[in-house]
Amino acid sequence: MTDRIAFQGEPGAYSHEACRDARPDMEALPCHTFEEVIAAVRSGEARLAMLPVENTTYGRVADIHRLLPESGLRIVGEAFVRVHISLMALPGVTLPELRKVRAHLVLLPQAASFLASYGIKGEAAADSAGAAAELARSGSRQTGVLASDLAAETYGLEILARHIEDHAHNTTRFLIMGQEPDLTRRGDHGMMTTFIFQVRNIPAALYKAMGGFATNGVNMTKLESYMVDGSFTATQFYADIEGHPEDPAVRRALDELDYFTEKLEILGVYPRDPRRD
Repeated sequence: MTDRIAFQGEPGAYSHEACRDARPDMEALPCHTFEEVIAAVRSGEARLAMLPVENTTYGRVADIHRLLPESGLRIVGEAFVRVHISLMALPGVTLPELRKVRAHLVLLPQAASFLASYGIKGEAAADSAGAAAELARSGSRQTGVLASDLAAETYGLEILARHIEDHAHNTTRFLIMGQEPDLTRRGDHGMMTTFIFQVRNIPAALYKAMGGFATNGVNMTKLESYMVDGSFTATQFYADIEGHPEDPAVRRALDELDYFTEKLEILGVYPRDPRRD
C-alpha cells in the first residue's frame, strides 16, 4: 500500500500542514473533497486519511459526522493544529501596496482587526491555499492572501505578517483514519474511544444510556446528535470518551450503553493527543 496520507484541499492548506506535522515521513496527497480522501484510502492509493472534525471557533465541520460511519474506515489517531494566519504576497511587495486580501470565508473575520488597521479589504475565496496558488500565477502586486506559512512556502510567496489572528485559541482537531483498527496500542497520554449509537425508542433512553459513564467514572468529552437519512425521528449520536474499551470501567459503561441502544459501533480507539489538555 502506498505510504501516503490523503487530505482535502490544495497543497499548503491547513489540512496539509496537519499531515506534515503528524506524519512527516509520509507523502501528502491532496484531494478535492472529503469523499475523495476516503476513497483514496479505501482503494489503497493512500494508507491514511487526515479529516478535520471540529474547530474551536466554528464548531464541527459540516457533513463529517455523516461521512465517518459510512466511510468504512477506522480512527487510528488525532491531531490538533493551531490555526496561525499569515499575510503573504508576491516577493518584493510591501504591506502598503496591498489593497485587498483573499482567503477562505472563515479566515477573514479572524484577522478583521489587522486588516482594518491597514485599510485592507477582504475578499472571500473558495480555498486559502488555492488563493495563494492563484496569486502566484496572477502576478498581482495589490493583492495578498491569508493562509498558512506552508502555503507561502509551497507557492513561493513572501510572508509580510505572521500570527495576525484576533484570537490566540483557534485550533482545529483532525482525525487520522485508516482501513484497519489497532486495539493493541496504549498512548503515553492516555487513550480515546469514539463511537456512534442510536438509542432504543423507550422513555428516557438517552438519560439511562449515559448513566453508565457517570457511575463508572468515564469522562465523555463529546456528545453530539444528528439526523439519520433526513428524518426528524431517527437520531444518531456521536461520542468521544477517554479510555480504552478493555479498561474495566469503560467496558462496564459500554455494556450498559449497549443495553439501551439499537445500534452501537466503535469508530476508533487511538492515543490521546497531548495538546488536548
